[in-house]
Amino acid sequence: MASGILVFIEHVDGKINRASYEAVRAAQLLGAEIGQTASAVIFGESVSDAAAEVASRKLERVYTVENQWLKSYTADGYAQAFRQVIEQLQPTLVLLCHTYEVRDFAPKLAAALNRAFIGDCIGYKVEDGAPVFTRQVFQGKLSADVVAVGDAPHFASFQIGSFRGEECEAGAAEVSAISVNLDADIIRQQPEERFKEAKAAVDLTQAPLIVSVGRGIKEEKNIEIVRKLAEALGAEIAASRPICDNEWLPMDRQIGSSGQTVSPKLYLAVGISGAIQHLVGMKGARTIVAINKDPEAPIFEVADYGIVGDLFEIVPALTAEAEKRKR
Repeated sequence: MASGILVFIEHVDGKINRASYEAVRAAQLLGAEIGQTASAVIFGESVSDAAAEVASRKLERVYTVENQWLKSYTADGYAQAFRQVIEQLQPTLVLLCHTYEVRDFAPKLAAALNRAFIGDCIGYKVEDGAPVFTRQVFQGKLSADVVAVGDAPHFASFQIGSFRGEECEAGAAEVSAISVNLDADIIRQQPEERFKEAKAAVDLTQAPLIVSVGRGIKEEKNIEIVRKLAEALGAEIAASRPICDNEWLPMDRQIGSSGQTVSPKLYLAVGISGAIQHLVGMKGARTIVAINKDPEAPIFEVADYGIVGDLFEIVPALTAEAEKRKR
């Protein structure tokens, strides 16, 4: 068996991380340009339903790798299983989405194979029939084009929001099982409960609607104004770094280069000026709406819709309208 592009599908108990579909979309587009087919691989135990969901996208094949040692994620288990999959399929390129899980095991896998890993890419182009990956450096201030050298396969992960998972072409891929050999001597780690910073911690990368608040809110008690808007819209509340540094909202709500990177359908930025560190974390949103009293605020450069005015007048009005439409 052989495969051109192989996409890693991340899931938790069969629920697929929607960022994985962004990697699938990247593989579909890139494969069409360089003349290679794309397939996907999913690890775990009893993953047939998840594999069938992935197979509804346009892919050559979806490979399931089921093993008792893959029931819970460990870097040892995934790296060793993936290595055996690569030996069997011999892909030329492995694409992943740049999640915490991928950041944990992918460098270990690439290093074990002595192959190049280009992480946190925001796009690609094709030159002389080969992919050139673009990634940001210096916290998004500059972009660099990177070419992998050496023997295949090469590894590349894409920043969340770089591609639209909902734009994946539909298809009917075959599902095939691959066997791997794993045992207790290989799996040195003991998986524990998945990490959460707080009981109310939320994975903002999965949120379709986000209302985010910045320093324009002035003081902690005013956060409630934005919280009411988020509730009326059915959205998650998030924040820029100063809000979280002041402990007005927990750190798991921070968006930006030192927080979470998100790509919701709607990102409503309230009182956020738009420092580059924040823009890095949210500019992949499908629609960006900004509310700021400063018409020169950098956030308006990336916003699809901008409202110049006093947030203390605009936000309550939006909340009232949203609540009216819910009735």
